[in-house]
Amino acid sequence: MRIGQLARRSGVSVRALRYYEEQRLLESTRTTGGQRDYPDEAMERVQLIQDLFAAGLSSRTVVELLPCVSTGVATPDMLDQLIVERDRIAARIQDLTRAKTKLGHVIENVSAANVGR
Repeated sequence: MRIGQLARRSGVSVRALRYYEEQRLLESTRTTGGQRDYPDEAMERVQLIQDLFAAGLSSRTVVELLPCVSTGVATPDMLDQLIVERDRIAARIQDLTRAKTKLGHVIENVSAANVGR
């Protein structure tokens, strides 16, 4: 699949896809005309990259951890890093859930105060 197709299907800009290649997050082959050609699995890879970025992982960390996604094999250091990142994300989810709950209480209080107006 060409870069424009991957961009449209994944919702990621062509520029971002080129950046992913520069950072060694995504691989493509080249056609005889020099155009990038991505395998069908690139869609899943791009989604994973987007999810990991959204979770706060840096491109450097993603580059380090992606090999174990592809192979299903992790060194002890990689496994430790995966656990650290998972635990960091879990803590962030707890923080966000707490903030959401507090905002819900504020909304309830404001709504109740505005009912009598």
